[in-house]
Amino acid sequence: MKGRMIVLDHIGDLEAAAYLVDGKLDDLLIDVADAPRPGAIFRAICDRPIKGQGGMMLRLPDGETAFLRQGKGLRPGQPLLVQVTGYAEDGKAVPVTDRVLFKSRYAIVTPGKPGLNISRQITDEDTRDNLLAVAHEVFDAPHGLILRSSCDGADEAEIADDILAMAALADAVLADATGDTPEALTEGDGPHTLAWREWTGAAGVVTDPGSFESHGVLDQVGALADAKVPLAEGSLYVEPTRAMVAVDVNTGNDTSPGAALKANLAAARALPRALRLRGLGGQISVDFVSMSKAHRKQVEQSLRAAFKADPIETSLIGWTTMGLFEMQRKRERAPFPSRLLRDL
Repeated sequence: MKGRMIVLDHIGDLEAAAYLVDGKLDDLLIDVADAPRPGAIFRAICDRPIKGQGGMMLRLPDGETAFLRQGKGLRPGQPLLVQVTGYAEDGKAVPVTDRVLFKSRYAIVTPGKPGLNISRQITDEDTRDNLLAVAHEVFDAPHGLILRSSCDGADEAEIADDILAMAALADAVLADATGDTPEALTEGDGPHTLAWREWTGAAGVVTDPGSFESHGVLDQVGALADAKVPLAEGSLYVEPTRAMVAVDVNTGNDTSPGAALKANLAAARALPRALRLRGLGGQISVDFVSMSKAHRKQVEQSLRAAFKADPIETSLIGWTTMGLFEMQRKRERAPFPSRLLRDL
Protein backbone atom coordinates (compact mmCIF):
# COMPACT_ATOMS: atom_id res chain seq x y z
CA MET A 1 0.00 0.00 0.00
CA LYS A 2 2.10 2.90 -1.31
CA GLY A 3 1.51 6.57 -0.62
CA ARG A 4 -0.01 8.59 2.19
CA MET A 5 -3.53 7.98 3.43
CA ILE A 6 -5.83 9.28 6.15
CA VAL A 7 -8.16 6.72 7.73
CA LEU A 8 -11.07 7.91 9.89
CA ASP A 9 -12.81 5.40 12.15
CA HIS A 10 -13.35 4.56 15.83
CA ILE A 11 -11.43 2.48 18.35
CA GLY A 12 -13.93 1.13 20.80
CA ASP A 13 -16.29 4.01 21.51
CA LEU A 14 -13.72 6.73 20.82
CA GLU A 15 -13.33 8.67 17.59
CA ALA A 16 -9.88 8.16 16.05
CA ALA A 17 -7.85 9.10 12.97
CA ALA A 18 -4.77 7.37 11.53
CA TYR A 19 -2.17 8.68 9.11
CA LEU A 20 -0.54 5.93 7.07
CA VAL A 21 2.66 6.23 5.04
CA ASP A 22 3.12 3.26 2.70
CA GLY A 23 0.79 1.30 4.96
CA LYS A 24 2.77 2.09 8.13
CA LEU A 25 1.11 3.98 10.96
CA ASP A 26 2.85 7.36 11.18
CA ASP A 27 0.44 9.36 13.34
CA LEU A 28 -2.59 8.64 15.47
CA LEU A 29 -5.26 10.86 17.01
CA ILE A 30 -7.72 9.52 19.58
CA ASP A 31 -10.46 11.39 21.38
CA VAL A 32 -10.60 11.39 25.18
CA ALA A 33 -14.23 11.61 26.17
CA ASP A 34 -13.73 12.76 29.77
CA ALA A 35 -11.20 15.58 29.23
CA PRO A 36 -11.38 19.05 27.65
CA ARG A 37 -9.91 18.93 24.16
CA PRO A 38 -6.87 21.04 23.27
CA GLY A 39 -8.20 24.05 21.37
CA ALA A 40 -11.43 24.25 23.38
CA ILE A 41 -12.26 27.80 24.46
CA PHE A 42 -13.76 28.67 27.84
CA ARG A 43 -14.95 31.73 29.64
CA ALA A 44 -13.12 30.99 32.86
CA ILE A 45 -13.29 32.76 36.20
CA CYS A 46 -10.04 33.73 37.92
CA ASP A 47 -9.84 31.95 41.27
CA ARG A 48 -6.54 32.53 43.06
CA PRO A 49 -3.00 33.53 42.16
CA ILE A 50 -0.16 31.04 42.60
CA LYS A 51 2.56 32.80 44.54
CA GLY A 52 6.09 32.20 43.38
CA GLN A 53 4.98 31.00 39.94
CA GLY A 54 3.25 34.12 38.68
CA GLY A 55 0.29 32.06 37.49
CA MET A 56 -3.42 32.01 38.19
CA MET A 57 -5.79 29.17 38.99
CA LEU A 58 -9.07 29.42 37.08
CA ARG A 59 -12.51 27.89 37.50
CA LEU A 60 -14.01 26.01 34.55
CA PRO A 61 -17.51 24.53 34.20
CA ASP A 62 -18.42 21.32 36.05
CA GLY A 63 -16.00 22.03 38.90
CA GLU A 64 -12.84 21.64 36.80
CA THR A 65 -9.83 23.87 37.32
CA ALA A 66 -7.32 25.35 34.89
CA PHE A 67 -3.88 26.87 35.28
CA LEU A 68 -2.74 30.00 33.42
CA ARG A 69 1.02 30.40 33.51
CA GLN A 70 1.00 34.20 33.15
CA GLY A 71 -1.45 35.69 35.64
CA LYS A 72 0.00 39.17 36.12
CA GLY A 73 -2.64 41.87 36.48
CA LEU A 74 -5.52 39.44 36.95
CA ARG A 75 -7.78 39.52 39.99
CA PRO A 76 -9.96 36.81 41.58
CA GLY A 77 -13.51 36.80 40.19
CA GLN A 78 -12.49 38.28 36.86
CA PRO A 79 -13.84 36.51 33.73
CA LEU A 80 -11.22 35.56 31.17
CA LEU A 81 -11.24 33.90 27.75
CA VAL A 82 -8.81 30.99 27.70
CA GLN A 83 -7.95 28.15 25.32
CA VAL A 84 -6.85 24.66 26.31
CA THR A 85 -3.26 23.96 25.21
CA GLY A 86 -2.91 20.31 26.21
CA TYR A 87 -4.16 17.47 28.36
CA ALA A 88 -3.78 17.65 32.12
CA GLU A 89 -1.92 15.00 34.08
CA ASP A 90 -4.02 13.08 36.60
CA GLY A 91 -4.87 15.31 39.54
CA LYS A 92 -3.55 18.48 37.90
CA ALA A 93 -5.23 21.54 36.42
CA VAL A 94 -5.96 21.88 32.71
CA PRO A 95 -3.22 23.96 31.00
CA VAL A 96 -4.59 27.02 29.21
CA THR A 97 -3.48 30.22 27.51
CA ASP A 98 -5.19 33.58 27.21
CA ARG A 99 -3.87 33.96 23.64
CA VAL A 100 -6.90 32.55 21.92
CA LEU A 101 -6.64 31.41 18.28
CA PHE A 102 -9.30 30.32 15.80
CA LYS A 103 -7.76 27.79 13.47
CA SER A 104 -9.07 26.07 10.36
CA ARG A 105 -7.45 24.16 7.50
CA TYR A 106 -6.44 27.30 5.65
CA ALA A 107 -6.71 30.22 8.07
CA ILE A 108 -5.87 31.28 11.62
CA VAL A 109 -7.67 34.29 13.10
CA THR A 110 -5.72 36.01 15.90
CA PRO A 111 -7.77 38.38 18.10
CA GLY A 112 -5.70 41.17 19.59
CA LYS A 113 -2.93 40.74 17.04
CA PRO A 114 -3.94 42.64 13.90
CA GLY A 115 -2.18 42.16 10.60
CA LEU A 116 -2.33 39.85 7.61
CA ASN A 117 0.41 37.26 7.22
CA ILE A 118 1.07 34.35 4.86
CA SER A 119 3.04 31.23 5.76
CA ARG A 120 6.73 31.54 4.89
CA GLN A 121 6.53 28.08 3.36
CA ILE A 122 4.66 29.67 0.45
CA THR A 123 7.49 31.30 -1.50
CA ASP A 124 5.99 31.92 -4.94
CA GLU A 125 5.26 35.66 -5.18
CA ASP A 126 2.29 35.28 -7.55
CA THR A 127 0.69 32.79 -5.18
CA ARG A 128 1.24 35.11 -2.23
CA ASP A 129 -0.27 38.04 -4.16
CA ASN A 130 -3.33 35.99 -5.08
CA LEU A 131 -3.82 34.90 -1.47
CA LEU A 132 -3.52 38.49 -0.26
CA ALA A 133 -6.21 39.48 -2.76
CA VAL A 134 -8.52 36.73 -1.50
CA ALA A 135 -7.98 37.77 2.11
CA HIS A 136 -8.52 41.49 1.47
CA GLU A 137 -11.74 40.74 -0.42
CA VAL A 138 -13.45 38.83 2.42
CA PHE A 139 -11.66 39.74 5.67
CA ASP A 140 -12.71 43.01 7.28
CA ALA A 141 -12.18 42.60 11.01
CA PRO A 142 -10.00 44.09 13.76
CA HIS A 143 -8.40 40.68 14.30
CA GLY A 144 -5.24 39.37 12.70
CA LEU A 145 -5.20 36.72 9.99
CA ILE A 146 -2.62 34.11 9.06
CA LEU A 147 -2.96 32.08 5.88
CA ARG A 148 -1.46 28.64 6.37
CA SER A 149 0.88 26.69 4.09
CA SER A 150 -2.04 24.46 3.07
CA CYS A 151 -3.38 27.41 1.05
CA ASP A 152 -0.74 26.69 -1.59
CA GLY A 153 -2.63 25.15 -4.50
CA ALA A 154 -5.98 25.15 -2.68
CA ASP A 155 -9.27 26.36 -4.15
CA GLU A 156 -9.64 30.11 -3.55
CA ALA A 157 -13.35 29.78 -2.76
CA GLU A 158 -12.60 27.22 -0.04
CA ILE A 159 -9.94 29.51 1.42
CA ALA A 160 -12.40 32.42 1.45
CA ASP A 161 -15.05 30.27 3.15
CA ASP A 162 -12.55 29.25 5.84
CA ILE A 163 -11.58 32.86 6.48
CA LEU A 164 -15.21 33.94 6.82
CA ALA A 165 -16.07 31.01 9.10
CA MET A 166 -13.16 31.65 11.46
CA ALA A 167 -13.82 35.40 11.57
CA ALA A 168 -17.48 34.77 12.40
CA LEU A 169 -16.55 32.27 15.12
CA ALA A 170 -14.07 34.71 16.63
CA ASP A 171 -16.70 37.46 16.74
CA ALA A 172 -19.25 35.15 18.35
CA VAL A 173 -16.88 33.90 21.04
CA LEU A 174 -15.50 37.35 21.87
CA ALA A 175 -19.05 38.66 22.24
CA ASP A 176 -19.59 36.09 25.00
CA ALA A 177 -16.38 36.85 26.92
CA THR A 178 -18.05 38.50 29.90
CA GLY A 179 -20.14 36.83 32.57
CA ASP A 180 -20.13 35.76 36.20
CA THR A 181 -19.98 32.02 35.62
CA PRO A 182 -17.57 29.77 33.72
CA GLU A 183 -18.84 28.46 30.39
CA ALA A 184 -17.56 26.31 27.52
CA LEU A 185 -17.72 28.41 24.35
CA THR A 186 -16.22 25.92 21.88
CA GLU A 187 -15.55 22.20 22.29
CA GLY A 188 -12.31 22.00 20.34
CA ASP A 189 -11.85 19.78 17.30
CA GLY A 190 -12.09 15.99 17.43
CA PRO A 191 -9.66 13.61 15.67
CA HIS A 192 -11.58 13.54 12.38
CA THR A 193 -11.65 17.32 12.08
CA LEU A 194 -8.05 17.63 13.23
CA ALA A 195 -6.92 15.07 10.66
CA TRP A 196 -8.59 17.02 7.85
CA ARG A 197 -7.16 20.28 9.19
CA GLU A 198 -3.59 19.31 10.02
CA TRP A 199 -2.58 16.34 7.88
CA THR A 200 -1.66 17.50 4.41
CA GLY A 201 -0.15 15.62 1.51
CA ALA A 202 -2.41 12.57 1.77
CA ALA A 203 -3.57 10.99 -1.48
CA GLY A 204 -6.97 10.09 -0.06
CA VAL A 205 -9.24 9.91 2.96
CA VAL A 206 -10.98 6.66 3.95
CA THR A 207 -14.14 6.99 6.03
CA ASP A 208 -15.79 3.57 5.65
CA PRO A 209 -16.85 1.87 8.91
CA GLY A 210 -14.37 -0.83 9.84
CA SER A 211 -11.59 0.79 7.81
CA PHE A 212 -9.14 0.56 10.73
CA GLU A 213 -9.35 -3.20 10.58
CA SER A 214 -9.28 -3.50 6.78
CA HIS A 215 -6.23 -1.22 6.50
CA GLY A 216 -4.27 -2.89 9.30
CA VAL A 217 -4.51 0.05 11.69
CA LEU A 218 -5.84 -1.96 14.64
CA ASP A 219 -2.95 -4.43 14.54
CA GLN A 220 -0.43 -1.60 14.52
CA VAL A 221 -2.22 0.22 17.33
CA GLY A 222 -2.29 -2.98 19.39
CA ALA A 223 1.50 -3.22 19.05
CA LEU A 224 1.78 0.07 20.98
CA ALA A 225 1.05 -1.88 24.17
CA ASP A 226 4.57 -3.29 23.91
CA ALA A 227 7.31 -1.01 25.24
CA LYS A 228 9.73 -2.46 22.67
CA VAL A 229 10.12 -0.67 19.33
CA PRO A 230 12.08 -2.86 16.89
CA LEU A 231 14.63 -1.03 14.74
CA ALA A 232 16.61 -2.06 11.69
CA GLU A 233 19.65 -1.83 13.97
CA GLY A 234 18.81 -2.81 17.56
CA SER A 235 15.73 -1.66 19.45
CA LEU A 236 14.46 0.94 21.84
CA TYR A 237 12.10 0.64 24.79
CA VAL A 238 9.65 3.44 25.65
CA GLU A 239 8.30 3.19 29.20
CA PRO A 240 6.20 5.99 30.72
CA THR A 241 6.08 6.54 34.47
CA ARG A 242 4.16 9.14 36.43
CA ALA A 243 7.20 11.41 36.69
CA MET A 244 8.79 10.97 33.27
CA VAL A 245 9.22 8.84 30.15
CA ALA A 246 12.26 6.53 30.19
CA VAL A 247 13.73 5.42 26.85
CA ASP A 248 16.40 2.71 26.61
CA VAL A 249 18.36 1.89 23.44
CA ASN A 250 19.90 -1.55 22.79
CA THR A 251 22.10 -2.99 20.05
CA GLY A 252 20.63 -6.47 20.22
CA ASN A 253 22.92 -9.25 19.04
CA ASP A 254 25.17 -6.96 17.02
CA THR A 255 28.58 -6.73 18.73
CA SER A 256 30.49 -5.10 15.86
CA PRO A 257 32.51 -1.91 16.55
CA GLY A 258 29.93 0.32 14.86
CA ALA A 259 26.89 -1.30 16.46
CA ALA A 260 26.42 1.37 19.14
CA LEU A 261 26.40 4.28 16.70
CA LYS A 262 24.10 2.50 14.25
CA ALA A 263 21.58 1.63 16.97
CA ASN A 264 21.70 5.13 18.46
CA LEU A 265 21.16 6.84 15.10
CA ALA A 266 18.28 4.52 14.29
CA ALA A 267 16.73 5.22 17.70
CA ALA A 268 17.11 8.98 17.22
CA ARG A 269 15.22 8.79 13.92
CA ALA A 270 12.48 6.54 15.34
CA LEU A 271 11.90 8.31 18.67
CA PRO A 272 9.53 11.12 17.55
CA ARG A 273 7.16 8.61 15.94
CA ALA A 274 7.28 6.30 18.97
CA LEU A 275 6.36 9.16 21.31
CA ARG A 276 3.78 10.61 18.93
CA LEU A 277 1.86 7.35 18.48
CA ARG A 278 1.75 6.76 22.24
CA GLY A 279 0.70 10.34 23.02
CA LEU A 280 3.61 10.80 25.43
CA GLY A 281 5.05 14.09 26.64
CA GLY A 282 6.61 15.79 29.63
CA GLN A 283 10.16 15.02 30.76
CA ILE A 284 11.89 12.37 28.65
CA SER A 285 15.23 10.74 29.42
CA VAL A 286 17.01 8.65 26.78
CA ASP A 287 19.67 6.11 27.71
CA PHE A 288 21.60 5.63 24.48
CA VAL A 289 24.14 2.85 24.03
CA SER A 290 27.52 3.99 25.37
CA MET A 291 29.51 5.82 22.70
CA SER A 292 32.31 8.35 22.23
CA LYS A 293 31.73 12.09 22.62
CA ALA A 294 32.36 12.53 18.89
CA HIS A 295 29.53 10.12 18.12
CA ARG A 296 27.30 11.96 20.59
CA LYS A 297 27.38 14.97 18.27
CA GLN A 298 26.17 12.82 15.37
CA VAL A 299 23.34 11.40 17.44
CA GLU A 300 22.30 14.82 18.70
CA GLN A 301 22.23 16.16 15.12
CA SER A 302 20.04 13.22 14.11
CA LEU A 303 17.71 13.90 17.05
CA ARG A 304 17.35 17.57 16.15
CA ALA A 305 16.59 16.75 12.53
CA ALA A 306 14.01 14.13 13.54
CA PHE A 307 12.16 16.36 16.00
CA LYS A 308 12.25 19.35 13.64
CA ALA A 309 9.85 17.45 11.38
CA ASP A 310 7.61 16.42 14.30
CA PRO A 311 4.42 18.49 14.81
CA ILE A 312 4.63 18.50 18.62
CA GLU A 313 6.89 21.05 20.30
CA THR A 314 9.89 19.35 21.90
CA SER A 315 12.84 21.06 23.59
CA LEU A 316 16.08 19.10 23.38
CA ILE A 317 17.91 19.91 26.61
CA GLY A 318 21.14 17.94 26.17
CA TRP A 319 23.40 15.41 27.86
CA THR A 320 23.58 14.88 31.60
CA THR A 321 26.76 14.04 33.52
CA MET A 322 25.50 10.44 33.62
CA GLY A 323 25.41 10.29 29.82
CA LEU A 324 21.62 10.46 29.43
CA PHE A 325 19.98 12.74 26.89
CA GLU A 326 17.09 14.80 28.27
CA MET A 327 14.23 16.56 26.51
CA GLN A 328 10.96 18.23 27.39
CA ARG A 329 7.92 17.55 25.19
CA LYS A 330 4.63 19.42 25.21
CA ARG A 331 1.70 17.38 26.55
CA GLU A 332 -0.40 18.15 23.52
CA ARG A 333 -2.00 14.71 23.39
CA ALA A 334 -3.35 12.33 25.96
CA PRO A 335 -1.59 8.97 26.38
CA PHE A 336 -3.33 6.20 24.47
CA PRO A 337 -6.08 4.80 26.77
CA SER A 338 -4.64 1.60 28.27
CA ARG A 339 -8.11 0.06 28.57
CA LEU A 340 -8.40 0.07 24.79
CA LEU A 341 -4.94 -1.38 24.28
CA ARG A 342 -5.92 -4.34 26.45
CA ASP A 343 -8.94 -4.99 24.21
CA LEU A 344 -7.04 -4.94 20.90
